[in-house]
Amino acid sequence: MGFDSIWHWLILLIVVLLIFGTKKIRNLGPDLGAAIRDFKKGLSGDDEAKQKEEEAARKSAEQLRADPPPAAGSTTQSQRDSSETK
Repeated sequence: MGFDSIWHWLILLIVVLLIFGTKKIRNLGPDLGAAIRDFKKGLSGDDEAKQKEEEAARKSAEQLRADPPPAAGSTTQSQRDSSETK
């Protein structure tokens, strides 16, 4: 009692069409292809993610080493020295 006969396969196909409908079955191929593509990208994306994290860490370290820009209302040391001597 297996699926040896063509009639068994036809009945199964009709039941699947009734349950899911032709629109969902038609979209099954592209959806499955996109899922496989994303899965492969996720597997190879580990190296890319590590590189992006290292690059972001380098950029933040460079920003920490640089002097911050002066605030709009603040004065520099030379401006304060010149105002004290007047």
